[in-house]
Amino acid sequence: MTTPANPPIVPAPTLPPTDKELVLKVVPMPADCNAYGDIFGGWVMAQVDVAGSILPVRHADGRVATVAVRQFVFKQPVKVGDLLSFYACITHVGHTSITVDVEVLAERLHKQGRYIKVTEATVTYVAIDDDGNPKTVPPLAA
Repeated sequence: MTTPANPPIVPAPTLPPTDKELVLKVVPMPADCNAYGDIFGGWVMAQVDVAGSILPVRHADGRVATVAVRQFVFKQPVKVGDLLSFYACITHVGHTSITVDVEVLAERLHKQGRYIKVTEATVTYVAIDDDGNPKTVPPLAA
């Protein structure tokens, strides 16, 4: 038996972050994947946007809108049946804006309890009032 010239890279398991809050868990379904069985990057991006907005909504005590994605890194593919855990923390608060770092960890279908980082992103939201205008947000508590 011969070994392949480029054996598959198996990502090292990691632990959930302790400096971020678990804000969302979701399992991607077959309708969310491409013809090769990988979950669409756009589907993952939408889930990151939802997960990333949780803390800003709480901090702003109301509506927020996504205004920028400064970084989005896909580290590993996401497969149907993975249990995705989204961890977030607020990294910056401006006059009306709130920036959040989001990490996405996957537990593979038959490897529950063993996490691998599949995605990370930095997303900025702006707080808006009921009329859709930017509103001031409180500073981060020390």
